[in-house]
Amino acid sequence: MDSMLLRCVARALLALAVLGCRGGQRPPSADAPTPSAATTPAIAPAAVAAPAGDVASTAVPPSAEGAQRTPFAELVAQLSESGGFFDSDNIISNETSYLHVLEALRSVGVRGGVYIGVGPDQNFSYIAAIRPTVAFMLDIRRDNMFEHLLFKSIFALARNRLEYMCLLFGKPVPGNVEAWNGRSIEALVAYLDSVRTDTVAARATQRAINAQIASFGLALSQKDLETADKYRAEFVAEGLDVQFSSWNRNNRSNYPTLRRLLLETDRSGRRANFLASEDAFAYVKSMQARNLIVPVVGNVAGDKAVVAIARYARDHGQRVSAFYLSNVEQYLFRDGLFDLFAENVKRLPRDEKSVIIRSYFGRFGMGHPLMMPGHTSTSMAQRMDAFVRDFDAGALRTYSSMVDRVYISP
Repeated sequence: MDSMLLRCVARALLALAVLGCRGGQRPPSADAPTPSAATTPAIAPAAVAAPAGDVASTAVPPSAEGAQRTPFAELVAQLSESGGFFDSDNIISNETSYLHVLEALRSVGVRGGVYIGVGPDQNFSYIAAIRPTVAFMLDIRRDNMFEHLLFKSIFALARNRLEYMCLLFGKPVPGNVEAWNGRSIEALVAYLDSVRTDTVAARATQRAINAQIASFGLALSQKDLETADKYRAEFVAEGLDVQFSSWNRNNRSNYPTLRRLLLETDRSGRRANFLASEDAFAYVKSMQARNLIVPVVGNVAGDKAVVAIARYARDHGQRVSAFYLSNVEQYLFRDGLFDLFAENVKRLPRDEKSVIIRSYFGRFGMGHPLMMPGHTSTSMAQRMDAFVRDFDAGALRTYSSMVDRVYISP
């Protein structure tokens, strides 16, 4: 679907919200977001050429007959491997400390390069801070890819961060939405809390979102599309109160809401979520428009995805600037996969500024030297070179010895 046709589809679908309103009055959210030239995919096929070698994926099926397979879709397929299971959803993070690592990144000078990260949209805040040239959203859960396709589609439809949040949550878009560009994240949150969900416009927006997802060129099944719809429905139903959840274990009452995550600060007290400033949002939106945020299905300890990303980085003369892992290493140690993961890290092109970003939740009430009051998680950064040296020296025998050993002081 070409960009002009896609814009027409988006306008038509969102205009349906007007027809569905009682009294024929146009709801604020029916202002059809028109993708600008900046939201049109701009990467030439040569710029996203797949790494050399056989990295064929079973995660993304071949294109259906007659479907247009885009360079973006080809790259997703080339880098991905079969998905796996993890016992939590990935709709939002549960790490209230996720911004506390930013001072450490600034002190090291982590900037540009290739970014790799697991999980959902907390990655966008790291991307806004690091400003990488390309970012890979790597996760063993195939559902994570569909959530990132949902985010990508809304970035394409939204003119600014307030419109992005309104479209995500099914809230009415103010008629003067562009006048909100300079307002604080607190003001945006207050607006979202003050208005009711517009169910008619939310349904029309969902159709526009699905049209955007179809334009990305991945051959997705009806079940795949329903997964993306499911995540959007959760955002619409719960709004800013949406929370992380797990299966087969107790969901903690103190898991943060998305409202809290949006309003979190770095250690200096500065709001630093990617939605806290128009500049940060615009950078992530630009990367999405140029297909430079690529969802990849894969295990960080697997034998395909990380190897393929490493090859891609080398082939494009890049080094990995940051690898965000949340607390995945805890489960790698538990499952006997940590050594395979460490060998994968060794394959990544890196320099003295390359870092691993991790989160630690502690055990049995034990804290960490970097833990801040009021938080159950601790976020930290470690130089990738130090990680490799410690692993090769046999010093990383347990998860606790790893998180206590070396980290960069903020």
